[in-house]
Amino acid sequence: MSEAIKNRYDFVILFDVENGNPNGDPDAGNMPRVDPETGCGLVTDVCLKRKIRNYVETAKEDAPGYRIYIKDQVPLQRSDAEALAYLGVQGDLKAAKKDDPTLDGKIRDFMCQNFYDIRTFGAVMTTFVKGALNCGQVRGPVQLGFARSVDPILPQEVTITRVAITTEADAEKKGTEMGRKYIVPYGLYRAEGYVSANLARKTTGFSEEDLALLWQAILNMFENDRSAARGKMSVRELIVFRHDSELGNAPAYKLFDAVQITRNEGVTVPRSYRDYTVTVAEPLPAGVTCLRMG
Repeated sequence: MSEAIKNRYDFVILFDVENGNPNGDPDAGNMPRVDPETGCGLVTDVCLKRKIRNYVETAKEDAPGYRIYIKDQVPLQRSDAEALAYLGVQGDLKAAKKDDPTLDGKIRDFMCQNFYDIRTFGAVMTTFVKGALNCGQVRGPVQLGFARSVDPILPQEVTITRVAITTEADAEKKGTEMGRKYIVPYGLYRAEGYVSANLARKTTGFSEEDLALLWQAILNMFENDRSAARGKMSVRELIVFRHDSELGNAPAYKLFDAVQITRNEGVTVPRSYRDYTVTVAEPLPAGVTCLRMG
């Protein structure tokens, strides 16, 4: 694998949804997630990571070094077993570690080298945790927070007609059934993230090539993951702050505060990205440069 990154990064993702449900809450009938105190919409970090994983899996098609560890219908133990087979470990993991005190590092390195999402986000690998191996919990250099809408959203419940009847008995009684779906007419969401060069060097080996793929995946994470439920979702801009050092040249909050999103004059109910103006306040702290993509 290539050499690990040497610079810290902080970044802001701006994406919007039009007539769709960006992230339903299963505990609320799949209604769009909302902060009850402010009315702003929420999208979980897990949801965003899933989109990034899906893009990498589609783009790389399980190429060596770019497989995805956390994926649908694939037990984690199956992937864990590959590391054990590669290292020739069988039976009791505790006993194997006594025979080879460096086993933790060897397993961690194998998993990081083969699975992009472990190298990027880290992972909890239950097989190794139960085996009392320290490599079971890998902390990744890339972390994301929840996305929050810039303005409050008003989810709408839309009633739909369903012509597909489930049972023969229902078919005798009625010709159609009623359904419903939730949509957000429009919402601009903001998510913030971090890339630690220190963790990349010490733990996972996250490289410059991995970083370029991460930016590509973020910018395109909705383009190959369309569904009727999510409506029209688009990443509008990715704002990246690059530090000149491994540990950073400024606190992340100061850089995030520099990204200002204002509603254009005369707009009372935003219904498109053109209703907003996005600026990055200058000057930035010394040793930090800004790159805007999108």
